[in-house]
Amino acid sequence: MSDIKYSHVIVVGIDGGGSFIKDADTPHFDRIFKDGAVTYSALASNPTISAECWGSMLLGVGPEVHGLTNAIVSSKEYPSDSQFPSLFRRIRTAMPDAELGSFCDWNPITAGIIERNIKFESATGRDTELTPKICDYIQKRKPTFLFIQFDSVDGAGHSNGYGTPAHLRRIHEVDELVYDVYCAAEKAEILGDTLFILISDHGGTDPGTGKGSHGGWSDGEKYVTLALCGKTVRSGEISDANVRDLSAIVLYALGIEVPSFDESGWTSQIPEGIFERCDLPRYKDISHLTGATPRISNLPHTSELL
Repeated sequence: MSDIKYSHVIVVGIDGGGSFIKDADTPHFDRIFKDGAVTYSALASNPTISAECWGSMLLGVGPEVHGLTNAIVSSKEYPSDSQFPSLFRRIRTAMPDAELGSFCDWNPITAGIIERNIKFESATGRDTELTPKICDYIQKRKPTFLFIQFDSVDGAGHSNGYGTPAHLRRIHEVDELVYDVYCAAEKAEILGDTLFILISDHGGTDPGTGKGSHGGWSDGEKYVTLALCGKTVRSGEISDANVRDLSAIVLYALGIEVPSFDESGWTSQIPEGIFERCDLPRYKDISHLTGATPRISNLPHTSELL
């Protein structure tokens, strides 16, 4: 059991943000995480596609284990008896009275990665339409765990190329929405006991054709942003991290036991240096499990369907 327990964890996911957040004009991100822990080189899941990456984040296992694809999460409910329960189910089991919420522009996350037979609040809609609902929910319900996914940055990458002025401009615009969420937690008077996390699922490429893609393992696709701030977060750069580590971070922050590392299953870990603790397990390299060798780039080869 963790002694750095938070009463609230809010995760804001920026679909298609990759590491490009560092190149965009993001005054609110910069202020929120000025004294937090940040990296722009966390590793996405391989392949760098939405379902594979969001699935890894919320299940704590890699695509080679959870087997989710965009087609699957768009058409099937996540099984309630899975060997690898979602982060929502793990929290609900440990904290029966917890207030849980999933507000996603890309609704297959809520419908296909989170079990439907557990109680949680949910809503879907375009980013700008969804944000007021999110802020209202935070102020009225003060959630124990809230997962948010904004999708428009990925749309701008697909439409214009990732890292292009149009893509970076949309990151700048979504930065305003992130700030709205942050301010809602402040107005709800829960910010001091909230672990606030921003994470991207994948990046993308700019072939110069006016259309971007992702799914491969180039630097632009595989490196993503992970940023945290909170009362016990250590200020500085995060070294090794993977998107699937979100599950371990959230459980640890809420004081829930983190499952043991298992190469054939749970591989979510707490990156070293995030929290003001030195007794956490040493971070293990998991690149051999996926065939996704860190720091080595290949030409992009696939893209998810729009």
